[in-house]
Amino acid sequence: MATTNDLKNGLVLNLEGQLWQVVEFQHVKPGKGPAFVRTKLKNVESGKNVDKTFNAGTKVETATVDKRTMQYLYNDGSNYVFMDVQTYDQIEVAPELVGDAANFMLENTEVIIATNEGRVLFIELPASVELTITYTEPGVMGDSATGRTKPATLETGAEIQVPLFIENGEKIKVDTREGGSYLSRVKG
Repeated sequence: MATTNDLKNGLVLNLEGQLWQVVEFQHVKPGKGPAFVRTKLKNVESGKNVDKTFNAGTKVETATVDKRTMQYLYNDGSNYVFMDVQTYDQIEVAPELVGDAANFMLENTEVIIATNEGRVLFIELPASVELTITYTEPGVMGDSATGRTKPATLETGAEIQVPLFIENGEKIKVDTREGGSYLSRVKG
């Protein structure tokens, strides 16, 4: 058990039998009336976001979440297989739990897998990954100063928008948050 004063981003709460992750929180002390905590919570299983307000000092039940660094090994056709880098134990994760993370995972990519009582809750990718462009249309000479973008297919099969000067075979850095976006070229 914790109180609303202990809330922080990433903390997982057990509210009415469901697990909710704190996305944002704000302590509010109005001129009149008692202080309260305004939160934005994300349901760990469904991904649904809700806004919830707690009175300051209210007790909330926290869930024990074990976060481990694991290495993505392969997709066996029905599940994704990960290996714990400490114990070498392997686990299978259903595609529904991997979700959009599959667009940015190559074999041997290290991710953080959060579990609660042996059940996988979610997967956290690194903030950015380096991937190679397998196909994109050639850019037109003199068109690169406009800041326009074009679609490009990554080696994982995902498609993102990249600047016009990016060519086939180039390695780029991709932001894995918010669906993936181009960050920069990778030198060397």
